[in-house]
Amino acid sequence: MTSPLSSASSELALAPARPEAIVQVGQDTRFTVLTDRLIRMEHSAIGQFVDAATQLVVSRDLGPVPDFQVIRGADKIEILTEYLHLSYQPSRGFSRSGLSVTLRTAVLNLHGGTWHHGDTWDPEETLPSNLGGTCRTLDEVNGRARLNPGLLALHGYALIDDSGSLLLQQDQWVRPRPGTSPIDGSTADEDLYLFGYGQDYHAALRDFFRLTGPTPLVPRTLLGNWWSRYHKYSEEEYLTLLDRFEHDQLPFSVAVIDMDWHWVNIDPAIGNGWTGYTWNTDLFPDPQRFLDALHARGMEVTLNLHPAAGIRRHEDAYAPMARQLGLDPASGEEIAFNIGDKDFTAAYLTHAHHTLEDQGVDFWWLDWQQGGVTDIPGLDPLWMLNHVHYLDSGRERTRTTADGTAETYRRRPITFSRFADASSHRTPIGFSGDTVTTWDSLRFQPEFTATAANIGYYWWSNDIGGHMFGVKDSEMMARWVQLGCFSPINRLHSTDSVFNSKEPWRYSRDARATMEAHLRLRHRLVPYLYTWARLAHTQGVGPVRPVYHDFPCEMGAYVSRNEFLFGDLLVVPVVHQADAATHLARESAWLPEGTWFDLPTGRRYEAGAGGTMTSLSRTLDQIPVLARAGSLVTVAEDLSEPAGQNPRHLGVIVVPGADGEFVLEEDDASAEPGQDGVVRTRFALTWDEEAATARLEVTQEGADSVAPAERELTLHLLSVGGQVSASVAGRPVEVTEREADGFTLAGGLDVHVGTVRPGEGVVVELAGVRTEPASLAGEVFAILEPAELEYQVKDRAWQIVTSGARGGALLSGLRAVGLPEEILTAVAEVA
Repeated sequence: MTSPLSSASSELALAPARPEAIVQVGQDTRFTVLTDRLIRMEHSAIGQFVDAATQLVVSRDLGPVPDFQVIRGADKIEILTEYLHLSYQPSRGFSRSGLSVTLRTAVLNLHGGTWHHGDTWDPEETLPSNLGGTCRTLDEVNGRARLNPGLLALHGYALIDDSGSLLLQQDQWVRPRPGTSPIDGSTADEDLYLFGYGQDYHAALRDFFRLTGPTPLVPRTLLGNWWSRYHKYSEEEYLTLLDRFEHDQLPFSVAVIDMDWHWVNIDPAIGNGWTGYTWNTDLFPDPQRFLDALHARGMEVTLNLHPAAGIRRHEDAYAPMARQLGLDPASGEEIAFNIGDKDFTAAYLTHAHHTLEDQGVDFWWLDWQQGGVTDIPGLDPLWMLNHVHYLDSGRERTRTTADGTAETYRRRPITFSRFADASSHRTPIGFSGDTVTTWDSLRFQPEFTATAANIGYYWWSNDIGGHMFGVKDSEMMARWVQLGCFSPINRLHSTDSVFNSKEPWRYSRDARATMEAHLRLRHRLVPYLYTWARLAHTQGVGPVRPVYHDFPCEMGAYVSRNEFLFGDLLVVPVVHQADAATHLARESAWLPEGTWFDLPTGRRYEAGAGGTMTSLSRTLDQIPVLARAGSLVTVAEDLSEPAGQNPRHLGVIVVPGADGEFVLEEDDASAEPGQDGVVRTRFALTWDEEAATARLEVTQEGADSVAPAERELTLHLLSVGGQVSASVAGRPVEVTEREADGFTLAGGLDVHVGTVRPGEGVVVELAGVRTEPASLAGEVFAILEPAELEYQVKDRAWQIVTSGARGGALLSGLRAVGLPEEILTAVAEVA
């Protein structure tokens, strides 16, 4: 039977390296110099080497072959590139003493630099080497999970073992490698890729994506807020909830309907209702109407799916599937789940999924964690589910246009499932499993999410707020939503307890305000984040990534593993409880060299050469989000505009003190936007502190119809004051003072540019601007005022502050009057 995934040939999809890159050693060994820092090492007892694409590798032609030298001895082969030295003794074969690769450059780990065959990574090692990657799931993990290795390492090298990977056919189906076990697909042959990139982490990831395929471009709508809850919703209850969100100006862009969308209470004679494909019409009497209502709100919809139990006789899809598979529907016999069988998969997609997608289901939440056996030896069913559903979601479809004619089209492919292996970056979005609701889980989640970028896995969706167990804790929930605001995907989720849900109004007043502010901010950040999603696809840079990706030679970048980069913003999530008396929570962070401003507070930080470690203290309202001087952050101004649309009303947060630029990327939302479907809007800032002038130039290139030709533009100048005037083409525009919102953006000035046409170029001239970070006295008062301390102690402290004392004199004076360490640390931060 032809593949249900493609009409192409069932011949192998070939992915050979360039012949001049190959070094053959006897009949059983082959080395391939893919780049000057990436070498493939193969050993086959029967001399059958693989030039086909595999589950992981889709291309081995990575461009011109670098210069390299081969030295052949009596029982030794050496291959030398500019960066690597491979040594092999055929008599010892692929063994620790027979095969090694040494880096020819210095690395940070003084004990590293040479890989020996058989080396493994111990995540509990005393001296760090590999920086970690990710793992399959966080199910039942309370706190830290054991991670698999990634591509980046302090000792400079990492290995990817592709030996067990199946071969990929042109029709996107898979088959075992020659000579593998017909029982489990195992083999004694080896197919290894040695990455020796030292601390050039961006290059390692770029070449990984060239080898394995790029990170796909995710649908823009998915970057907004997701509402998810394991709860037996009805159509009326769900839409009423969304109406409440809209009334409270809480924008959501993805509706997740957990498993109770389908029939759950079924005849026990055919099993339980965990698996299901048929709408529960008691809850959703008109599914089409329900889905249309969600789409009218600008939302996409995903349904939860547990496919392990196959198709039973109560399903709408049962009879047509049975007939397609040559079975008698009257028999009522279960159609077993078998994702490794082409016939089953074709019927499964056509009847169990396409009919629901025709109603309006946008993508599937594949909640698979059952078993690891398929009809194809060595094939992980999770990998195949991800592969099948992702490709099928991008299939060619037909629709009727307004004039009654039929047209074919493709959707941008997407699925939502657990991590299967190092190729899983090709099938986003990732579902990290059922998170345990504890502070320990919250503390690990930033590191877990960012570290996945070390294996190129950029689109984790965690259960924000925790899924199960634990206790209700308003402070923890608010901190988790703050983290979600700056996560790749922000999906609030909870288990089926009537007491466990994530509506902000179900938490304390302060927590609610914080949650709501950060849900709104997330929606506003979609233009910024989508630009980075496009860069992930085209340049291989993670939208959320560890700080050491950008500062690999600074040891400070490796210390605080919870801080991360969100685009170019440095985020320090607050994952520890606040002190009961001061109401301050404290986090340690490393700041790279330069001048940084905290967006929520407006505080300015100076870091010298090599960066600096600092302590950051925050009340529940805020988390540190630091931007370099000169940064420009594009935001959506109108919360009513859907996250999936290129917004008409744009805002730009302007961070003072230096020149800077940002290129906003937008597209037409098609499956594969070409250059005629992309618009790039360049914002270039020139800042002259001495002259008290600034200039923002806006230019645009790309197709006229992609972004709104006319846009409302508002500039938010951070920590800026003075008698400021602004003009566009000689026309004065309004400038108003902006009070700090208390949560996400500090005070400054707003420049109301008005309606502009970026395609024709726009220049905003500012005069009289001066950088004005918050005053020291004001900052210290804000720290002291809520602290539950003796009034006399606070009064004496305030006298010292208002006396003009600064630096060490200020801190020693405050210590002398008896302020606790938590207060002193917070004052030191601002002083």
